[in-house]
Formats: sequence, structure tokens, C-alpha cells
Amino acid sequence: MSPAVVAATAHRVLQQLRRDRRTVALLLAVPCAELVLLRFMINADGPVFDRFGLPLLGIFPLVSMFLVTSIAMLRERTSGTLERLLTMPVAKLDILAGYGLAFGAAAAVQAGLLVAVAVAGLGLEVTGPLWAVVAMAVANAVLGTALGLFTSAFAATEFQAVQFMPAFVLPQLLLCGLAVSRDAMAAPLYWLSWAMPLTYAYDGLDELRRHADLTAAAATDLAIVLGLAVVALGLGAATLRRRTE
Repeated sequence: MSPAVVAATAHRVLQQLRRDRRTVALLLAVPCAELVLLRFMINADGPVFDRFGLPLLGIFPLVSMFLVTSIAMLRERTSGTLERLLTMPVAKLDILAGYGLAFGAAAAVQAGLLVAVAVAGLGLEVTGPLWAVVAMAVANAVLGTALGLFTSAFAATEFQAVQFMPAFVLPQLLLCGLAVSRDAMAAPLYWLSWAMPLTYAYDGLDELRRHADLTAAAATDLAIVLGLAVVALGLGAATLRRRTE
């Protein structure tokens, strides 16, 4: 892997993202607005907000970064930019790592802002260490970025890329344990939930909600989320083609 190629690719993508002010505004404002909406829906019931609000600090960044990254990467493919880059003597992983670094930086800003709004602005009670909550939120956002880069290879149009949201992300939302405890699910769904990346994102944040220290289970979930992000980037590099269909 060439650090120079990765840095150059990341710089180009960040420059493009900086000029797209609407996308930046949506990335930063929409998750915060949704969390504020949830807080006012629950109103005075603080424990319920703590029960759902903390896991959503990881789920919101993952979902939004998945959608933005998959569409942005698809545009790079269909516009011919990616094809031109692949004609150069650079490794596929260098290019994809550059995209991942750029969108990962945006994801880190988004996750940090979301945690700040939830804790300082909305009074979210966090039992575990705040730095661990931020780390888990950032890791989930990076995972969403990596999954978006990977799934973009299977879409030919932006409409198809959007359809991966209900097809790929929604089942994870239903099975991660946010709405219904996984122990209460039918046995096939329970075992299937272990294969869902969002399960580990939810479990890690739920551990931080219930324990004052960073438990071994929470640390394991964080490591799994980051490991899955690396695997998704590797699979994404394997799907890059030298020629556009």
C-alpha cells in the first residue's frame, strides 16, 4: 500500500465533499435532528431515551454513511473517474483506502457531533466512559462507510444503490436487538443476528449504557466492528474492475 496514493485520493475526495455543501449539511444535521425528534417524542421519560438514544449514536452514523458512501462511490464508477484511476499503476486497495480515509474522516466528525448533541444538548445519560461511546460511534460510522463502498459495486444506478438500504441495512436494524430483544426472537433469527454487523454495534453501545467501565464484551464488540470494516474494504477492493460495464 502506498501512503502517498492513499493520501492523494483522500484529499481529492474531501475537496469534492467540501464543495458539496448540501451533502455536508445533511451528513451533520440530519442525524442530530432525528435524535432531537426522538428526545421530544419521548419528552420527560428520560430512561426510555437513554435506552434507545445511546444505541442510536452508532446506528444513525452507520446508516447515513452507508447511504452517502454507496451513492458517491457509484457516481465515481459511472462518471469514469474510477476507471481512469484504475488505468494508472496504483493498487486497487490504495484507491479504496483513500476513499475510506476521506469518508471515514467525515464519519468521525459526524459521530463526534452527534455524541456532543446527545450528551450536552439533550441530557443523554451515559454510564460508561464517554470516550468509549465516541470511539464506538466513530467505529460504526467507519463500518457504514466500508459497507457502502463494498455494496456500491453491485448497483448500476443510484436508484439501485438506494435500494440496498432496505435490502441490506433494514434487516440488520430489525435483528440487532433495538426493537426486540434477540433472546426473544425465533431461533433461526437469533442465530442469523450473529452474522449481522449492526448486532455488534448495538451490543457494544448497550454495554456502555449498562456498565460504568469498558467491559471485555464492549471492547470485543468494538474490535469486531473495526475488523468488519477492514474486511468490507478488502472485499470492496476485490470488486473494483479495470473497465466499467
